[in-house]
Amino acid sequence: MGKSLIQQARGKGGPRYRAPSFRYAGEAVHRPVVSAMITGEIVDFVKCQGHLAPLVRLKYQDGVMALVQAAEGMKVGDIVQNGPGSACMSGNTLSLADVPDGTYVFNVESQPGDGGKFCRTTGTFARVVGRIGEQIAVMLPSKKQRMFHPACRAIIGIVAGAGRTDKPFLKAGNMHFHKKARNKRYPGIRAAAQNAVDHPYGNKRTSRKGKNKPVGHNAPPGRKVGTLWPRRTGRQK
Repeated sequence: MGKSLIQQARGKGGPRYRAPSFRYAGEAVHRPVVSAMITGEIVDFVKCQGHLAPLVRLKYQDGVMALVQAAEGMKVGDIVQNGPGSACMSGNTLSLADVPDGTYVFNVESQPGDGGKFCRTTGTFARVVGRIGEQIAVMLPSKKQRMFHPACRAIIGIVAGAGRTDKPFLKAGNMHFHKKARNKRYPGIRAAAQNAVDHPYGNKRTSRKGKNKPVGHNAPPGRKVGTLWPRRTGRQK
């Protein structure tokens, strides 16, 4: 008999499991690509419940408005540069091909023009390691090196808001609202503590703990949890 798992309910995208994105200030991405260097002014700082890092609203010379993560040391009225020929200074946006080795960057694009995908949360940064062939090697916060296209853009510096994780939540209610603002599942309870209708390992008898059993490809919907389709089963001979 299939079970109605919470993962399945969330995947359907109902209103109960939908992020309140209508309250968000907007999408924090790079402005469209420009062919020549253009300057912009920091108009305001924005606090958005959908983003952990503080955001800045930029107004460029051509009237385009952009919303990006704030770099450490930014303040209202500062002038930032974007595009080819920009200075390698904190807050400016350059292509990885124009960034010297060893420079700290954040909001790095995965593909040229996608607006930024890597290193966007508070206090994080990536470091340009060097050139390997026609690609740029960047060390991510996880210490893993990843190759990027030279035309991918990034912002120089470190994301503002470092030290956010040093403040304790103190109680579960604070964490509840913190997760609910971005539709993150909380709390994460173990399978054996759930009801039988909610999980294959769930039951009301606490003395009988759920056991992780291997599951095959032909298992019914709701049973595919735990160790999925192992290479072999049975006693090892």
